[in-house]
Amino acid sequence: MEKGKWKDKGELECGGGEWTMMIEPIELVGAAWTAFAAYWLVEGVKARRAETRESASERLAHVLLMGTAFYLVAFSDPRLGKLNERFMGEPQWVMDMGVALTFAGVGFAIWARHHIGKYWSARVSIVIEHRLIRTGPYARIRHPIYTGILVSLAGTALVVGEYRALVGLAIALFGFATKARKEEAYLAARFGREFEQHRRRTGFLLPKVF
Repeated sequence: MEKGKWKDKGELECGGGEWTMMIEPIELVGAAWTAFAAYWLVEGVKARRAETRESASERLAHVLLMGTAFYLVAFSDPRLGKLNERFMGEPQWVMDMGVALTFAGVGFAIWARHHIGKYWSARVSIVIEHRLIRTGPYARIRHPIYTGILVSLAGTALVVGEYRALVGLAIALFGFATKARKEEAYLAARFGREFEQHRRRTGFLLPKVF
């Protein structure tokens, strides 16, 4: 049997005409997000109890904002009207790039999640015996989990190809940037000069060039 090869729109064909399996790019994207969710669920049980955290209303506002962002990226809702229209065609190279970015972003986010370990929290908080993480991607970027998720959302938006996905990506960027600034305020209050030195050496969502 010959090796499988990719065809248009993710079709995988095996030689000899024995069988053909269609794998759409959106299915691959879904698999990447499923792996992300599974890892988050497993690792979430290891998180430490918060010592100081944001209010319930602040948390709810963020959850609603991010829920809206992910809904726009993931679902085609007739009520969205023109936002369901495509902003570009469906060339294979765009689909391939979208899938690659989604997997790369998920991988990067998981790498960052591994390094922050038990000090991670879904809410803006300082956990018990908190420490400043400066290993792995945190050596260059202060919020690499958000970077990875945003890259994945950008890749998914390319595969979806509709304006609603771009709006969802923009909302997610705003939501993560807002949350990250709150987190930095907490870290600055807790670690003072140590965090300021870390801030000068690292970038916010991307590595610092200069």
